[in-house]
Amino acid sequence: MAASQRLPDLPEPADLGEQMVALMTELYPICRSITGDGVRASLRMLQRHIPLHLHEVPTGTPVFDWIVPREWNIRNASITTAAGETIVDIKQHSLHILNYSVPIDAWMSLEALRPHLFTLPDHPDWIPYRTSYYAENWGFCITQRTLDSLVDTEYHVVIDSTLGPGHLTFGELVLPGESAQEVLVSCHCCHPSLCNDNLSGMVLATFLARVLSTRHNRYTYRFLFVPGTIGAITWLALNEPVTARIAHGLVVACVGDAGHMHYKRSRRGDAEIDRAVEHVLRGSGKPYAVRDFSPYGYDERQYCSPGFNLPVGSLSRTPHGQFPEYHTSADNLDFVHPANLADSLATYLAVVNTLEHNRVYVNTNPKCEPQLGRRGLYSTIGGRQDTKAIELAMLWVLNLSDGQHALLDIAERAGIDFGVICEAASHLKAHQLLVED
Repeated sequence: MAASQRLPDLPEPADLGEQMVALMTELYPICRSITGDGVRASLRMLQRHIPLHLHEVPTGTPVFDWIVPREWNIRNASITTAAGETIVDIKQHSLHILNYSVPIDAWMSLEALRPHLFTLPDHPDWIPYRTSYYAENWGFCITQRTLDSLVDTEYHVVIDSTLGPGHLTFGELVLPGESAQEVLVSCHCCHPSLCNDNLSGMVLATFLARVLSTRHNRYTYRFLFVPGTIGAITWLALNEPVTARIAHGLVVACVGDAGHMHYKRSRRGDAEIDRAVEHVLRGSGKPYAVRDFSPYGYDERQYCSPGFNLPVGSLSRTPHGQFPEYHTSADNLDFVHPANLADSLATYLAVVNTLEHNRVYVNTNPKCEPQLGRRGLYSTIGGRQDTKAIELAMLWVLNLSDGQHALLDIAERAGIDFGVICEAASHLKAHQLLVED
């Protein structure tokens, strides 16, 4: 939006980009998974910035068709030679371990070890991210260059991990607003050392919550930091009555790369959140893309499952799987940039402000146009370059404020930026020509 069209109280988040990267840098080394101390440590780090409440759900808890899995923790993992040379060490990079690997301490040949080594032949210097959540296995993720250097000898393989009864941990923050209706902001918190896919969503959600906590909001905002898939399923299973209050929702991921904004619509396709995001992107003057819902992706597929069908879309930069660095060690601190995180945060704030100000009004003088000049409206807003735009916006607002059209409806119908429509409505309301329905 141009400066004259910006909605009220929209902070400039550019200076927050560096702060988001700083938090991401602290989170980056931690070996996270869908359960365990890595998730707890990460969420406790976020508690320094927002009053996040941590929930612990015991292993074995039924959550719809799923069961909360055993808790996994890892202390050490390495491959060494008889000569004491370290080939792989999880302390060098948390992606080196096949996530959820069971413990092992054994000597073995290269032939026996090879099936447990995962690489990316097309990117010989990158480490892949691999998991084995629901099938017991063990393994290491290494560079193809490291694999090619291994000789046929005996290797000492050590994975010091535990897999047993425990808990699934997720974080939740609720910011009460005027209304009990909620805006859901959800991100996944389970990936180790992946900056764009995982950490960018966590830090953006944290800083968005910080900004909103300083404002008087119309909606209640619920922030969820959940392990991917099982975390969202668990939250939905334990909070089904709450879902009736969710009026809008966004899943946050991949918001720190250099790509342009992408929006994946909710399953409904025409929910207010879908229209609000698309209006913001269309008015940004920057490249963007919008795609329809599909039951593949992040946790929007859980929130949009047919038994819930919540109005939840996903707003990202380059979508998952569409950048080569996805789920590799190349998704590192060099792949994200403060300016991109700041731009993503600004986009989220613009969407939030659109939702906050999208109200339905009724024209108190519906029979023919009211005389705006007599009320001083023209003189009040005269002397600015966009006077004609504001005057036209006031006429549109007056004409369509019949109790059936919200301001976003009017903006779309008129082809006028929502910020201008909102400003026009504010002037008309101040002169008693509009009342909220």
